[in-house]
Amino acid sequence: MIVTRKIALRIALLMIGAVVLQVAFFSALSILGTSPNVVPVVIVSLGLLGGALVGAVCGFLSGFLLDSALLQTLGASSLVLLSVGYLAGRYRESFEIGSRFVGALLAGGFTLVAAAGFGAVHLMLGVEAPVGLIVLREIVVQALLAVFLAPAVYPLIRRLLAPALVDYEPSPSRRVLIPGLRRRNRGRRRAPTARSSAAPRRARRHDSHHHPRISGGVG
Repeated sequence: MIVTRKIALRIALLMIGAVVLQVAFFSALSILGTSPNVVPVVIVSLGLLGGALVGAVCGFLSGFLLDSALLQTLGASSLVLLSVGYLAGRYRESFEIGSRFVGALLAGGFTLVAAAGFGAVHLMLGVEAPVGLIVLREIVVQALLAVFLAPAVYPLIRRLLAPALVDYEPSPSRRVLIPGLRRRNRGRRRAPTARSSAAPRRARRHDSHHHPRISGGVG
């Protein structure tokens, strides 16, 4: 991925939008006893498109924003999302993504890793959290929800970052037209036709002067 200022701005807006949606919308939902987590799906998509470096940096920054928004211990989410983004980028650099279903399965798998990583980091930090089959069920459900979110999130991010991708090929049907350029081209095309039509007329006049007509018969 070729990261320019415009592409970096788009990536920053994507990360901020993902965190805002997670905090304001997805965290309020309850599907099968758990809430969908869209942030790991976005980080996995950025890693699969941009590589290990892009995935790691985006994961760290998104985790920092998420911890700041939820007033959690700073660095907990950053560590997990950094690892997830890096692993997704390494997969992209080592293997090819043949279809969108592969991206969806990868998003589900890495979201499973992220959910397990969140629980492990909270336990290491001494945060009181229930441990048991209920937590395992929530982790699996979040991974399944990520599989359903990825087919919508991954193509959207790929389309927004398409000019920065190495394999990006603009469609030949799209042509950039500059105002006034089409008229100038038409004028240039018409000019040779006018000159070419005037050339035979000059040739005819020249022939009429050098070869006068002979009137009368033979006496």
